[in-house]
Amino acid sequence: MSGEKAGKVCIVGGGPAGMMAGLLFARAGVPTTVLEKHDDFLRDFRGDTVHPSTLELFHQLGVLDELLSLPHSRIEKIGVKIAGRDMKIVDFRKLRVAAPFIAMMPQWDLLDFIADKARRYPEFELHMSTEATGVTVDSSGRVSGVRTLRGDIAANLVIAADGRRSVLREEAELPLEQIGAPMDVFWFRLDKLEGTGGESFGVMKAGRFLVLIDRRDYLQCAFVFKKGQADAICARGIGAFREMLRDTAPELAGPIETIDSWDKVKLLNVALDRLTRWHRPGLLAIGDAAHAMSPIGGVGINVAVQDAVAAANILAAPMANGADPDPLLHRVQDKRWRAVTRMQRLQKFAQDRVIEPLLEREKPIEQPFLPVRLLNRFPRLRRLPGRIIGLGFDPVRIESPDAHG
Repeated sequence: MSGEKAGKVCIVGGGPAGMMAGLLFARAGVPTTVLEKHDDFLRDFRGDTVHPSTLELFHQLGVLDELLSLPHSRIEKIGVKIAGRDMKIVDFRKLRVAAPFIAMMPQWDLLDFIADKARRYPEFELHMSTEATGVTVDSSGRVSGVRTLRGDIAANLVIAADGRRSVLREEAELPLEQIGAPMDVFWFRLDKLEGTGGESFGVMKAGRFLVLIDRRDYLQCAFVFKKGQADAICARGIGAFREMLRDTAPELAGPIETIDSWDKVKLLNVALDRLTRWHRPGLLAIGDAAHAMSPIGGVGINVAVQDAVAAANILAAPMANGADPDPLLHRVQDKRWRAVTRMQRLQKFAQDRVIEPLLEREKPIEQPFLPVRLLNRFPRLRRLPGRIIGLGFDPVRIESPDAHG
């Protein structure tokens, strides 16, 4: 497997999908360049939920214990407060995996960890502060590389892992299907009250939904509201926003007072969409570039990482041996299509049947909804949502070769 014979991969986007793909392709002996437009990974309010499916992949690579030595908190159960009652709805503890919990870990730590492992391989290059602006195309119409602000980079295969606002997928004219979402989210932090934490939980009230995620030293909070209402909420002022939060979670009135500026609140425009074709000759889209997931379940980065593993399983060994990747690109989409679309259908069902009616509701909620009452009453039932959220559908295993092992 000589470097001269192996095809070169250029991956645009240094998020979880791009970095995992970079690690696995380089590990298989494929010359791999990852482009990240920022100069570091230190960006807040990104997906920090590393689910059991992703932790299992690090276990397969033999580095799980090292990863879990980094600062993180663990979510083994999920609950929700409705009509003043604490209800238990999800349990991950019975999953038959090496780490049956969600690891809440700053994404910059995760990405630095993957980059450090990838740098062990001489085929790997990571170019920070390198923004892709489009693709280059040869005389046959095949994508032949990436245009950047620093110049063109030739590649036998370009992998677009540049997120839900992908520049590459737009220029490549890949067909996008909009599924839609009825809500947007404000993200912010609150100090933890003494004696609280240990599981992720939320508070549901008529017209609003507040998610509270234990991050060891603080609570990461998501305030869910009707799509398109962000400007109206902001126009009423930060004081009115604090009052909405206090009305939703009065027990957090003290920490809520620290939200004294909109600078402490970040808007997430929720999207749910997917490409109906993830590829064209010379280019493959994965992760959010191929399918934007709703924040429901926090599954986004984990679905994206599964895409990266599937791409490496199918493409890395043939490319290391000099094969043309184009005839194989459809197999990546074929492998991942059912898992992605099933999860998106489930998210849309939750949006349409739970989130949207809740946000439209004016009448107070008098008792928890029947499905929630059943999950709370029968502990075994909580394993099903635990499996779906924790492992997703059709989880993949690492099958790409280790050319250095």
